[in-house]
Amino acid sequence: MRLKKMNRKTSETDIELEINIDGAGNYDINSGIQFFDHMLNSFARHGLFDLNLKVDGDLEVDDHHTVEDVGITLGLAYKEALGDKKGIKRVANSLVPMDEALALVVVDLSGRSYTVLDMNFKSSKVGDLSTENVPHFFESFAHSAQINLHARAEGENDHHQIEALFKALARALKEASRIEHDLIPSTKGVL
Repeated sequence: MRLKKMNRKTSETDIELEINIDGAGNYDINSGIQFFDHMLNSFARHGLFDLNLKVDGDLEVDDHHTVEDVGITLGLAYKEALGDKKGIKRVANSLVPMDEALALVVVDLSGRSYTVLDMNFKSSKVGDLSTENVPHFFESFAHSAQINLHARAEGENDHHQIEALFKALARALKEASRIEHDLIPSTKGVL
């Protein structure tokens, strides 16, 4: 079972996280940001990841530190749950529509972090989540997970775009982490 439990505590956040990347899509998530919880619920369900998350963040300041630190912690836990990456598919993509919105996410579990993002939101917030923190979450996650991640979304409704992005991320990660053989998928012999 590819499972990782992780605690991360800073002066801004205190995070307890557990992820099973071979799970069934079960989740228990409380970040203190309701719309962010909704997105992480979708992430767990669409990736079939079991995800437990409890965050005590400095939301009296704003939502930035909580979103960033969850991205960092989730990325680290995902990377460690993958182990040596032996036999994984490694590269995958997902195209997800949600009404008028369309999101594309492509990942390479390469061991090298890089992000290319194309996300343009009309509103400064959706619910209690600042939309500027959505690309920041994706960057924080990719950097900590040491993956190459390209993501883009288009549409009229910011809620739809953001939700499609989280679903597409989950589906691409699930596919890329699928065990297909018994080799390290790299000419270098390591990922």
